[in-house]
Amino acid sequence: MKRRISYVNLFFVLMLLAGCRAEEKSRTEPVDLPAARIQTMTVSAREGHLQTEIVGTIRSVNEAVIAPKVTGTIKEMPVELGSTVKKGDLLIQISAGEISARVSQAQIQLDQARRNLEREKKLLQKQAATAEEVKSLEEKYAIAEAMHREALTMLSYTTLSAPFDGVITSKIASVGDLATPGTPLLRMETSDTLQVEASVPEALVLQIRTGDLLAVHIPVAGLDLQGVVAEIAPGADPLSRTATVKINIDSRPQLRSGQFARVIIPGNRKESLFVPATAVHPFGQMEKIFVISDNRAHLRLVRTGADTGDQVEILAGLEPGEVIAVTGSSELIDGQPVEAVQ
Repeated sequence: MKRRISYVNLFFVLMLLAGCRAEEKSRTEPVDLPAARIQTMTVSAREGHLQTEIVGTIRSVNEAVIAPKVTGTIKEMPVELGSTVKKGDLLIQISAGEISARVSQAQIQLDQARRNLEREKKLLQKQAATAEEVKSLEEKYAIAEAMHREALTMLSYTTLSAPFDGVITSKIASVGDLATPGTPLLRMETSDTLQVEASVPEALVLQIRTGDLLAVHIPVAGLDLQGVVAEIAPGADPLSRTATVKINIDSRPQLRSGQFARVIIPGNRKESLFVPATAVHPFGQMEKIFVISDNRAHLRLVRTGADTGDQVEILAGLEPGEVIAVTGSSELIDGQPVEAVQ
């Protein structure tokens, strides 16, 4: 009886081992995949320029912050946001009550000093006054005259006019607000002369000169322009290790100050591998390409560089002469048979 039970147990153990081996065999045997129809190309190196893309901002060449030099209540502000103004147009009128009183007082003192001086000169001619007394009154007259000029200058500060033809781009204050010296009230700029201002890494600054032509792309306007390098900062920012570069561009109706721009800075010539963008696919945090050999697709991880839209630069992971899948590769599996088609 015991021997019969042991035979039964042995039978089940053997069946279990056989099942495990069959399952393991099924795991290790590759699944036959159908041949994928793809287009291929042979990778070759081509000479080109290293290019670096720098972020920039469009700004007006002529910008002005309108701020008062005296304290007072804003009495008039006949402009609105977006108003077009001519040079000399009134922008802001500040209440001038106290300053006008100072002008009147200075005028009275000046008139009195003039009368005193004229009287003393007449007395000097009659030898009824000394030269020292006349000289003293001349000094007092000069002081009164200077105080009068100062008061008139202060009065002129209550009227703020446009320094050039332009457009009001920012209105910070309104009628009735208190204006204080140095506090911005308006901002204005010209729209006919524009620049792209970019912070260029110090190593790249050495590769450009004033007068150089640089490609500028403005994504929001869909424009590709040629800009002329107008200014290069003589020193670099010690924190960012960049230098400010200003590039003049042609004014267009679609362009506004503050818009985002990309500046292309060319580098040294080199041989690069470029492949169609359709051949490159994301793979986690990297990119992949399928290399074709022995009529099979082999997954290859690559490191990419410049992207021109329809072409992608391959920095590592691919060699000239290798054949890659160009179209139909997005669904390929590593090791899958392929059939190249025209």
